[in-house]
Amino acid sequence: MPTRVERYLAHLDRLSGGQEPAFVPFRSSKPGLRDVTAIVYRDQPEPGFLTGLTYGLSLSGHPAWQRSTPELCITVRSTDEAWAWAIAHLAEQLRGGPCHFGYGDTLGFGQRISQDSGMDAFVLFAPAALEREDFLGIDVGDELPVSITGCYPIHSSERRFIQANGLKAFWDLDWDPYDVTRAAVV
Repeated sequence: MPTRVERYLAHLDRLSGGQEPAFVPFRSSKPGLRDVTAIVYRDQPEPGFLTGLTYGLSLSGHPAWQRSTPELCITVRSTDEAWAWAIAHLAEQLRGGPCHFGYGDTLGFGQRISQDSGMDAFVLFAPAALEREDFLGIDVGDELPVSITGCYPIHSSERRFIQANGLKAFWDLDWDPYDVTRAAVV
């Protein structure tokens, strides 16, 4: 019988066409919780892109998680693995607290995420690079399935705009969710 992590990785293998990812562990700072791992795919979904996912967030539990447990995903036009490391770091730091990693949540990183960008925060929503059936209800053998939540890099001014006006108002603006070098749109 495959383990929970084996089931999750088998799902990711199907999505990546069997590409071997890099695994970067982030030591747990929470007693009783396992590490969070950044799973990094270069040139996914196409050359010049980087896709990173987490494993370990869904193990922490939260009262708001009634239908599924989240793992995070980022897809950006960049080769800098810092983008994947940033979401794993935030997952490790924020799990078990008031953040439930829901659509519309914004997560501040506290500094520039990458040298190639001035962005320092993320907004959470459905992952644009995955089909609905590929990110919702992933059977890992637990009572609750895993659902993958998309992380979109944003600027601090955009984070404040989303907090004041909501995700829809921001999403409707003219911006490229994959471009980490873009200027702030608000």
